[in-house]
Amino acid sequence: MTTRKSARCDWARNDLAIKYHDEEWGVPLHDEHKLFEFVVLEGAQAGLSWDTILKKREAYRKAFAQFDPEKVARFGEKQVATLLANPGIVRNRLKIRSAISNAKAFLRVQEEFGSFDAYIWQFVEGKPIRNRWRSLKELPARTPLSDAISKDLKRRNFTFMGSTIVYAHMQATGMVNDHLITCFRHKELK
Repeated sequence: MTTRKSARCDWARNDLAIKYHDEEWGVPLHDEHKLFEFVVLEGAQAGLSWDTILKKREAYRKAFAQFDPEKVARFGEKQVATLLANPGIVRNRLKIRSAISNAKAFLRVQEEFGSFDAYIWQFVEGKPIRNRWRSLKELPARTPLSDAISKDLKRRNFTFMGSTIVYAHMQATGMVNDHLITCFRHKELK
């Protein structure tokens, strides 16, 4: 690592979080499997810390067919039982069922819009929103835009996609650049 800790957003405090911060968070993402990965992971994170999810990420990849929405959409009761017994993931029946139903909704969006990417990025007109926060205290948990996206996702039968989760998804996939202006990644992502 060539950057100093003081030049990074304060929330990245351990090796996994630092790697995620430095390489992924806020980077505009357009890959369908990766977008679906964040739908699953952000839903799993509800009520938990992101560090918990980062630690379980590799197990999630294996358990959820490398985040292939077509495969996950076909998961049945046998796979649900297997997932509920998997200590590598969050073993919450509602979150597991949500991931499966969200895979089905994701495929419907792909069919309607050509890709989930085209659908989700239309909300920001294809360009990241670049914020200029000076402190983590300034970062919102949700915005009127995340409220609108959440409402539309729910209308399309997505679950565990409330406004706060949607805003986290926007941050993770680079729809919004919420790196602090003092963070080296804020400038790199211009």
